[in-house]
Amino acid sequence: MGDSRVFAGGEFLITDVASEEIFTPEDFTDEHRMIFDTARDFVEKEIYPNVDNLEEKDHDLVLSLLGKAGELGLLGTDVPEEYGGLGLDKVSTTIVAEVMGTAAAFGVVYGAHTGIGTLPIVYFGNEEQKQKYLPRLASGEWCGAYCLTEPGAGTDALNAKTKAVLSDDGKYYLLNGEKMFITNAGWASSFIVYAKVNGEQFTGFIVEKDFPGFSTGKEEKKMGMHGSSTRPVILEDAKVPVENLLFEVGKGHKIAFNILNIGRWKLGASAVGGCKACITEAVKYANGRIQFKVPISSFGMIRTKLANMAIRTYMSDSMMYRLAGMFDGKLGTLDAEAKKKGEENAKAIEEYAPECSITKVYGSEVLDYCVDEYVQILGGYGFCAEYSAERYYRDSRINRIWEGTNEINRMLVPGTMMRRALAGRLNLLPAAQAIAGELMTYSPLSVQLPDTPLALQEHMVKMSKKIALMVAGVAAQKFGQNLAREQEVLAILADIIIEIFAMESGLLRTIKIIEREGAEKAEYQIAAVKAYVDDLIPQIESWAKQLASYVEEGDMLRTQLAGIKKLARYQPVDGITLKRSIAERIIDLEAYPF
Repeated sequence: MGDSRVFAGGEFLITDVASEEIFTPEDFTDEHRMIFDTARDFVEKEIYPNVDNLEEKDHDLVLSLLGKAGELGLLGTDVPEEYGGLGLDKVSTTIVAEVMGTAAAFGVVYGAHTGIGTLPIVYFGNEEQKQKYLPRLASGEWCGAYCLTEPGAGTDALNAKTKAVLSDDGKYYLLNGEKMFITNAGWASSFIVYAKVNGEQFTGFIVEKDFPGFSTGKEEKKMGMHGSSTRPVILEDAKVPVENLLFEVGKGHKIAFNILNIGRWKLGASAVGGCKACITEAVKYANGRIQFKVPISSFGMIRTKLANMAIRTYMSDSMMYRLAGMFDGKLGTLDAEAKKKGEENAKAIEEYAPECSITKVYGSEVLDYCVDEYVQILGGYGFCAEYSAERYYRDSRINRIWEGTNEINRMLVPGTMMRRALAGRLNLLPAAQAIAGELMTYSPLSVQLPDTPLALQEHMVKMSKKIALMVAGVAAQKFGQNLAREQEVLAILADIIIEIFAMESGLLRTIKIIEREGAEKAEYQIAAVKAYVDDLIPQIESWAKQLASYVEEGDMLRTQLAGIKKLARYQPVDGITLKRSIAERIIDLEAYPF
């Protein structure tokens, strides 16, 4: 890691971050590279040859592969060593998640098992529960699953109807209810199940598949992820020993929401792996597909597709490892005693809930963009199951739904930041109020930029932050506590904030490369940042004007629009040539170029 200081969640919007204060893939240690190689070799040797069998839900094959992953340590990066894991940093976890994003539906088995199926016990289990369950989960002897969603409570998780009542002898909780869309349900041995004690107190439980009264329904017939098991879980007076109550009665929401934060970040990381694989497969096809006596990779529009896929993936990649570094920085502030307390670890991760939602939304939508272009580059062949593009296309769609829909996560980004501002945890409001005064004296024509490769882009990221703060401040002033009901406003604010984090992450990573190795070593990264910022500034300006036009009218609206126009003023760059250079690099390498 660089000399990174510990930032507050959401602070990037009001703070100028230095390149040395973020973690990037170029900061990988030898151990990180070894973990990457181990995960990649596992996927190439064990998963790729078995994709067709995995698509048929081969139960024995899945559990065998899970065991092999456990032997390699790939299931235990987040599990402490004393419970059979490796206890590695979050960068290592991100690396494995990224590689597993190329592992077809097994990546879902892995993600649910190591994340939502295991981490509730890591963070909230007592000593006896950790000793009993974590070694089995880390080794792959057992597969884990997570049961939150119900037929009538999806996004509204706390409105669960599943009920837990203490038995007359006080030895068991009897659980009754049904959970829906449970990943790994067909082969899991342990389940994290949420129920309301006495119908009122939302609580977590560790439930084993062999407990009396526990059963699963039929496999769901799904659009994609055919190789993953998705079933309902049925609880009919399911007898759960009282020692299997997880954490505390009525504190299940703390488990659920903290684990979802981690799930969102890991999903974003796996999406990066999928994007890189799509680019590699798409360019190999484009180089080999001859039309009009030339490879289609020589066509300008195909090149633009390849370049845009790579540019967006570079931003997503930069965001994921930046966030992993933030996690490690925050966890590094815990003393030895606090590190042993899972709840303290979970609290440290909760600090970055806005960034977790950002990376989930951005990563899943970039993957959808990449798979869509992958299919398009293959044309009719992309629509046929003979090629992996068809499977990637179907499999990617679920990512915008699970771990909280992208709509919910969009609401969470500005909503969480605003709540923290009102609670004094984040100085958003003073920063927003200061923008009006700055605009009185600011003139874009008088700005003198240093003679550095990305000076203009650095300036425009700063201006984008001011635009975000300006419109967020106006919205907060207009709606106050009712802002939470203005979903369209929150969605626009979220999109602006998400793109700022994306632009800045790619920018800072590239500046860090330039500072270490010189601009000539960062030619294509510089081109990516220039082209991306060039595409996004007009979009951010448009979003901001749309929001201002809803919030204000008359003279106030004209003032707001003039301010946005002033902050967004810049000289566009030659994006076509920049993207051509990136595409040529992809075509030469036949791979993701950064």
